[in-house]
Amino acid sequence: MKTGKSADVVVIGGGVVGTAIAYFLARKNMDVILVEKGAITAGTSGRGEGNVLVSDKMPGFDSRLTKLSQDLFPEIANELDYDISWTRKGSLLAIENEEEMEVAKTFCAHLAAEGLPVRILDQYEVHEDEPYLAPDIAGGMETDCDGSLNPMALAYGLVHGAKKMGARVLTHSAVTDIRLDANGCIERVVTEQEEIVTQRIVNAAGVWAPEIGKLVGLDIPIRPRQGQLLVAERTFTVARRKVMEFGYMMAKFESSRYTRDVNPEMEKYGIALVFEPTEAKNFLIGSSRRFVGMDTSCQIVVLQAMAQRAIRFFPVIKDIKIIRSYAGLRPYTPDHLPIISETEIPGFYVAAGHEGDGIGLSLITGKLISQMICGQQPEITIEPLRLSRFKGKATRLGA
Repeated sequence: MKTGKSADVVVIGGGVVGTAIAYFLARKNMDVILVEKGAITAGTSGRGEGNVLVSDKMPGFDSRLTKLSQDLFPEIANELDYDISWTRKGSLLAIENEEEMEVAKTFCAHLAAEGLPVRILDQYEVHEDEPYLAPDIAGGMETDCDGSLNPMALAYGLVHGAKKMGARVLTHSAVTDIRLDANGCIERVVTEQEEIVTQRIVNAAGVWAPEIGKLVGLDIPIRPRQGQLLVAERTFTVARRKVMEFGYMMAKFESSRYTRDVNPEMEKYGIALVFEPTEAKNFLIGSSRRFVGMDTSCQIVVLQAMAQRAIRFFPVIKDIKIIRSYAGLRPYTPDHLPIISETEIPGFYVAAGHEGDGIGLSLITGKLISQMICGQQPEITIEPLRLSRFKGKATRLGA
């Protein structure tokens, strides 16, 4: 084992969050090494849809944090010497019936009070907007500021930009140990190939963040929450932009305030419509939410339920062929907010637990971590994001 490198900061994890952190730190002239056990975007980031949404966030801190991140994307898209396919077409939440409309109106009013560009569409307006929606869909909630991009291009663009500013990137280099000095502070990172001397580590390992936390005796309450996707063949334009059902929020946040009219399989597997048109002229269908450990295999019963739910909203797609399916793992926290935090281990930071919002929150996460490390005032209060909020669930192991 050789000790040939040192750095101001070692970032562990090569997804969109880790690469954004490396980029923002390099932009502040920090000497950064990004360490990834596989390839860039080999985990969750390479299996997402590429959405940057505020429409599916709870009003308040969640929506404000997301909007701060969303507003960074045009700036970074222009700054990077790399095409990340950033577009801002907005999004639509389809409202299934009049009962759901009443819930949606309240939700929309709360988001509008945050200054977000949202509005309710009635039944006529929503079918003018998306004519292939089922005729009985009662309306929709439109959010003009929502955008999308290519998540793999984002990560590679951030890596490219960070390296231009002096950052180093070590792929296929799994972290096996983290060593502390006599005072309990970070001293070095041990990988399969070498040791890196550093006083600061950022754990941006996503669903693997708890494994990294254990190396310094921290219990990080993140669980993998599986989501499956269907990919359709190239076809006509079914929808011009992203369409989700309003009930998606109920599935995402496990809310009991409104009960959807779905069958037991859809309820069991957390099925809710997510319809995403692509630049390749096909579309993606989601979504599902299941706790199955680190399993990334697809199950036909889940895929069938997703297809059935999509056809309910877009009956025209029933004869369009599905060409493949895949599954990814969302890093879930009990309160659905990410952990963006220093810890009781001096020099050890956590930036993980974004669930399905890692792409959308990647840039604000990178900016916040860089501000923390550089001793600057954070862009937004970090109190709701601290690891310590989980009390006994986020303490030193054995303490």
